[in-house]
Amino acid sequence: MFIQTEATPNPATLKFLPGQPVMPSGSADFPSAQGAEASPLAERLFAVDGVTGVFLGTDFVTVTKGDVDWAHIKPALLGAIMEHYNSGAPVMKGDSHAVEHAAHDGPDGEIVGQIKELLDTRVRPAVAQDGGDITFHGYEKGVVYLHMQGACAGCPSSTLTLKHGIENLLRHYIPEIIEVRPVGV
Repeated sequence: MFIQTEATPNPATLKFLPGQPVMPSGSADFPSAQGAEASPLAERLFAVDGVTGVFLGTDFVTVTKGDVDWAHIKPALLGAIMEHYNSGAPVMKGDSHAVEHAAHDGPDGEIVGQIKELLDTRVRPAVAQDGGDITFHGYEKGVVYLHMQGACAGCPSSTLTLKHGIENLLRHYIPEIIEVRPVGV
């Protein structure tokens, strides 16, 4: 097994490409070791000293580190990923499901449908290139609430991406949108 790595715009996060599917659909975000028991892969990665976050995408894994050099933990992370795939263990346990867009019931259903479609077709593929994901969290009175995950959470350029890239795109196609705001879950 050959695992490629790529830098992300977030210097504290590195993207690992195992050359095999990671998540069948959606993504799974583990911003801390708490809750990582839902994923044997995430548990293995959090066992490496210095790991502060794990994000699982469809064909990649991003790992966020604390105050430690990549040169010190990268070999252990590569080993943990290889060990996981060689073990035959699932990426997610039992009925654990990938995170998708939040449901929205209400009078703005048509607008929300358009927002989700634009996110899925135009935004999420680009964000995945940088080792992250973005999901719809809510819509109220012209304001779209989005949740940034993986390399995008805490990235120095995430605010710029959100305000100038995603907000402009959504406002271009959906005039009812006034603003886009990030949310933490």
